[in-house]
Amino acid sequence: MPGSLPVLNRKVVDYTIKMALATGCHVQKESRFARKNYFYPDLPKGYQISQYELPIATGGHLDIDVDGQTLRIGITRIHMEEDAGKLVHDPDRPISRVDLNRTGTPLMEIVSEPDIRSPEAAGEYLRQLRAILRYLEISDGNMEEGSFRCDANVSIMPEESSVFGTRTEIKNLNSFKHVEKALHYEIARQKEILLDGGQVVQETRLWQPDKGQTVSMRGKEDAHDYRYFPDPDLLPLVIDDAWIERMQSDMPELPAQRKARYMTDFELPAADAQVLTASRELSDYFEACRACFDQPKTVANWIMGDLLGLLNARGLEIEHSPITPENLAGLLKLIGSDVISGKIAKTVFEAMADTGKPAKAIVEEKGLVQVSDTSTIDPIIDAIIAENPDEVERYRGGQKKLMGFLSVRS
Repeated sequence: MPGSLPVLNRKVVDYTIKMALATGCHVQKESRFARKNYFYPDLPKGYQISQYELPIATGGHLDIDVDGQTLRIGITRIHMEEDAGKLVHDPDRPISRVDLNRTGTPLMEIVSEPDIRSPEAAGEYLRQLRAILRYLEISDGNMEEGSFRCDANVSIMPEESSVFGTRTEIKNLNSFKHVEKALHYEIARQKEILLDGGQVVQETRLWQPDKGQTVSMRGKEDAHDYRYFPDPDLLPLVIDDAWIERMQSDMPELPAQRKARYMTDFELPAADAQVLTASRELSDYFEACRACFDQPKTVANWIMGDLLGLLNARGLEIEHSPITPENLAGLLKLIGSDVISGKIAKTVFEAMADTGKPAKAIVEEKGLVQVSDTSTIDPIIDAIIAENPDEVERYRGGQKKLMGFLSVRS
């Protein structure tokens, strides 16, 4: 509101310190807020409160796995700033509206070093950042709703060069797929310009997913064009050792740590551990199920196969799973004790998803208990063989497909 003064949000400082610790950054003992001056319709006061010369954290990194290789992506800085408004573009008319509801909301901005060399690496880097933010309960990481956003800077250079080319910034990237597609397009666009003897213009571009292309949005300034100066309404932020230690003691087990533990303690393959630790909710589900049925590989297979397949088909997240970890463990116990077969378990699993009932109750209701006693089965087999002598003889002669016919008779 006009005339209102900014107030520092302590909780956001807590979150920023945690994110700094999670990515190996150095937390600065003193940081300062600055005014970033520029004109745009979503910024009616003409400046944005941000940090420039003295951010909260500097010099970290994040390791990602891409195509079987581990890449280290440097993190330049993590700083705080305020959100601006939101421009809403009319799809049918050349009209834009300004939504100021989110203006002044605190943001944490993570700036990476130019270490990313492919769209796929960029996508994986963002997925890992999002996973950490969700493990720390800083953000729900929803890109479509704007709680996790990405502005991608792209430049290309000759293979043997070490000098970066002119960069462009891409906005409106609200999914990991859009990030990768936009980067592929922009790399190809810049390459074509340079091969034709042209020059890339430093600008901000907008990704249009329906057309699969980026379009020019506005010119892109350099840092000095923003005329940064200390914000006179905010005091310097001083973070002492005790504050950092409190945040360190409150840190949960992070995705990379859980992945390593799953591979070591549970002897899970790296690919399984990667999937299971992709989100804290999925990892917690696995932990709860394994606590009830201590066969990690079997639990992992059912979660990654049947359960995730079910959730994907129904458009659900793991936290809204119709099958609880305890109920899934109950189903696996019935299989493990030979009460039901793996084939029957699939039917029971579907019934669990539809009704929310435990596996044992469904098995009893439907009379699905597996008969494993040979003294019960043998007379049935003898009767089938006696009733179908021609088919049995043809089966013995090599027509193995008749096993299906004989099984149906059972």
